[in-house]
Amino acid sequence: MFDLIASDLRLRGYSVQKDALPVQLISDLLNALKAKPPGVLKKAGIGRAHGQQSNAEIRRDEIAWIERTDEGAAEQWLEFSAQLQQYLNRTLMLGLFSFESHFAHYAAGAFYKTHVDAFRGQANRVLSVVLYLNPEWGPADGGEMVLYSDQNPQQILETIQPLGGTLVVFLSEDFPHEVLPAKRDRYSIAGWYRVNTSSTQHIDPPA
Repeated sequence: MFDLIASDLRLRGYSVQKDALPVQLISDLLNALKAKPPGVLKKAGIGRAHGQQSNAEIRRDEIAWIERTDEGAAEQWLEFSAQLQQYLNRTLMLGLFSFESHFAHYAAGAFYKTHVDAFRGQANRVLSVVLYLNPEWGPADGGEMVLYSDQNPQQILETIQPLGGTLVVFLSEDFPHEVLPAKRDRYSIAGWYRVNTSSTQHIDPPA
């Protein structure tokens, strides 16, 4: 599968792989997300660092960051992500340096309007990853992720149902995308690989 992802990234800049991880691991990740104590999931914001703010007109999901110290299913997810990072660095010479990810919950009616995960030239997030955790999902449930062409923002490249086990990987700067309103609770993991942009004034990733 890693070879298929690398080939897709080389040819078109994104990859969609169904049944990418074991069913049991998807179930365990979903249970870990649902077991989060009240207050752990926070309203997601837009922007980075000190410029981050909440805007319910743009996005209405809630998130909980996955930490390196997490155990169980989250630890297995991080191990998978590290293996993918190593493979893509070796195969595509991407120079991926670090990885960050969070659980995401979209309640019924929640959405995330069209956006990009990184602005050109900033070299912060290079590669985006989304893993869906929903064991059943049909067209009537909404909540699809829509990938658009960077050259023609009206052109839909792919509409992806958030069915459990589906993994989406794409170049962060190159693909505007949105999450359509969900009709019921929608669960996923979103992650980003970053390059090392450390300097004497700035350490990346943040300590």
